Amino acid sequence: MRNCIIAQSGGPTAVINASAVGIYEKNLETKYFDKVYFGINGIEGILNKNIIDSDSLNKDNVLNLKQTPSSGLGSCRYKLADYKINSYDYDRVINILDEYEIDTLFYIGGNDSMDTVMKFSQYCKNTTCKIKFIGIPKTIDNDLLGTDNCPGFGSAAKLISTLIMETYLDFSIYKNNGIFIVETMGRDTGWLAASSSLARLNDTPLVDLIYLPEIDFYEDKFIEDVRKIFKEKNKAYIVASEGIRDKYGNFICEQKTSAHDKFGHSQLGGVSNYLKNLIVSSSITTRVKTLELGVIQRCAMHLASDTDLKQAAEVGAYGIELSKKGYTGVMAIINRTCNNPYKYEVSHTDISKIANKTKHFPKEWINEECNYITDEALNYLYPLIQGKPDIKYKNGLPYFSIIY
Repeated sequence: MRNCIIAQSGGPTAVINASAVGIYEKNLETKYFDKVYFGINGIEGILNKNIIDSDSLNKDNVLNLKQTPSSGLGSCRYKLADYKINSYDYDRVINILDEYEIDTLFYIGGNDSMDTVMKFSQYCKNTTCKIKFIGIPKTIDNDLLGTDNCPGFGSAAKLISTLIMETYLDFSIYKNNGIFIVETMGRDTGWLAASSSLARLNDTPLVDLIYLPEIDFYEDKFIEDVRKIFKEKNKAYIVASEGIRDKYGNFICEQKTSAHDKFGHSQLGGVSNYLKNLIVSSSITTRVKTLELGVIQRCAMHLASDTDLKQAAEVGAYGIELSKKGYTGVMAIINRTCNNPYKYEVSHTDISKIANKTKHFPKEWINEECNYITDEALNYLYPLIQGKPDIKYKNGLPYFSIIY
């Protein structure tokens, strides 16, 4: 038999399940694989043989995962050792996959997940293992190299911009409005914070100041920026990434007592309150409100981008084609071929060009004052948030699926 297994890892997105369903649906059409298995909780779950045969599940329930946010197959943050030092996990996973007659493992995830794909594909190339490992991209951070954009980002950008429009209207109802600060996710890159520039009313930008990790943060400069805007408008709307850093590369709000995750990433949070304290202590105003958007950025299907949802499904389906052609150690990617009208094609690239690398927000898309973004960035962002998915509802609420 020729079977495949699909697994997810890392942080979820609103559309990550569409990639899994894209693989599943494409196989229903092509019947290339005899069986499709789901690995629950990523590579860690596979190590524990937490594997489900999709034939044992209700087909409609599986298909409805496409409109279900978060990781429908569960997730993990499991860091593999170098197989040259310790090959236990590799040997066990391969033995388990052989037991299920797996030809291809599709791993849906971000940077750390692509590291897993790379390590397994390299391990197999140095052994007699013939199993193929193919990466399917997802991340709201939009920080994977080699692809124009990452599935998950467009929906997060749409959510952020919409919430800013709504909170701006709420924030602006009083004569003395004060200052409003929104904190977005984005430990290493500023794509999410930058997307806030899409928020507009009557074609007028709502956000006054945007601060990204790509630019060194200086307290004095920040206070100067805020004081100037507040003096001009008697209000200010600020967006900052959780990952903004000082000139030494230190996160300005790293939790000193917090452990790092298994990939060594700092656990961040509290930037908005940090900035609030700077403003209040500088006597600009005491009327400062903060909003940390948090996990809603990665699970809001009700405000998903239809473009994003379709692309997520397409990169998944393309994985079948990659397997049919014998590829391993590659990731499906999106190539933008035209901006207006927006056109793209799905292709692939070698996983070694992606794993453990970061695509930063381009500095040339940041203004000279280092507190906003340029029109070039807007031209990049707008196509990614277009369209509204046709979501099924039940009893007035979105109809979501769970399979385990």
